[in-house]
Amino acid sequence: MLLMTPGPTNIPPRVAEAMTRPIINHRGPEFHELYGNIEESLKYVFQTRNEVFVLTSSGTGGVECAVSNVIYRGNKILVPVNGEFSHRLKEIVGLFGGQPVEIPVKWGSAVGIERIREAVDEERGLKGIAVVYNETSTGSATRCLGEIGKLAKENGLLLIVDAISAMAGEELPVDDWDIDLCVTCSQKSIAAPPGLAMVSVSEKAWETMEGMATARSYYFDLKKFRDSHERRETPFTPAVTLFYALDEALKMLREEGLKRRVARHRVCAKAFYGALDAMGLELLAEEDVRSNTVIAVKNPSGISDKDIRERMLKDHGIAIAGGMGQLRGSTFRIGSMGIVSKREVIATVDGLEETLRSMGMKVEKGVGVETAERTFR
Repeated sequence: MLLMTPGPTNIPPRVAEAMTRPIINHRGPEFHELYGNIEESLKYVFQTRNEVFVLTSSGTGGVECAVSNVIYRGNKILVPVNGEFSHRLKEIVGLFGGQPVEIPVKWGSAVGIERIREAVDEERGLKGIAVVYNETSTGSATRCLGEIGKLAKENGLLLIVDAISAMAGEELPVDDWDIDLCVTCSQKSIAAPPGLAMVSVSEKAWETMEGMATARSYYFDLKKFRDSHERRETPFTPAVTLFYALDEALKMLREEGLKRRVARHRVCAKAFYGALDAMGLELLAEEDVRSNTVIAVKNPSGISDKDIRERMLKDHGIAIAGGMGQLRGSTFRIGSMGIVSKREVIATVDGLEETLRSMGMKVEKGVGVETAERTFR
């Protein structure tokens, strides 16, 4: 089966093979070496000098970790909401006692820097900004993130970024963009199995934590991770086999080069967008904010995404995803991330063409494939 969902993604054979290594003592020298290798590679991927911690959890666990460690009760946090995952981010802020100040944004669009600037100027007592960089439910990216980071720094605000479906697929220099807590996970553009989240932490974030009287979480207490980090260990038992896989996936990423990986994602997404448009399908995300890693498509008239997904899987062995939240039942999504290349793009476009024709939609045979081929040429 070809996984073309917005995560988990297909993993390379090298990464799968890495998980067959014998289990080691997670308090011993072999794990210390493994941990050190992963840390070095993650700093490269995050483009940061800050510490990056690996959590045995989903990406959502990483977001909860970031929020719970720096938000005091009553803290006002600015949250642009343009999809299901930014809505969840707002909920997590509220759950830990923060006061989310929502900027509502049309789903399929993304917040602009002017709206952020206006909110910062108007809303007194703000302590931070929390942003989903790449909204996985809509396939839209917040292209002004670097400007948001500059604005946050100028105003003494913490910047928390959910980069779960963006890291290694979109440009994301964490330090240059002044991001205080940046979260991603293993099963997206890094192309490792699901089960690990990664969080980078700035000095400003540590200063905020030092001012908190008590930890807000036992398992996700970043101070515990920092203490263990000095020994090249995790505070609690890690998923050792997933650490093996992450290490191998990061080695492959470094062999390819971060810039080349981001460029590959950009080209594959461009091929998808061109092909889908040529097939007469309507894309959800506005053109100037379209994601490199998640392509969201509106259902064709009279055809359900459920039927499209079922036929794609049954007839072509290709898994794609449905819509989320208020888009459930009206859109389908294609993940273009991880080891995605021309081969996977062409196979998916070809399968989708045949599927739609078999369901009665008038799609010129080969028009999508030829358009994608031109992009790669």
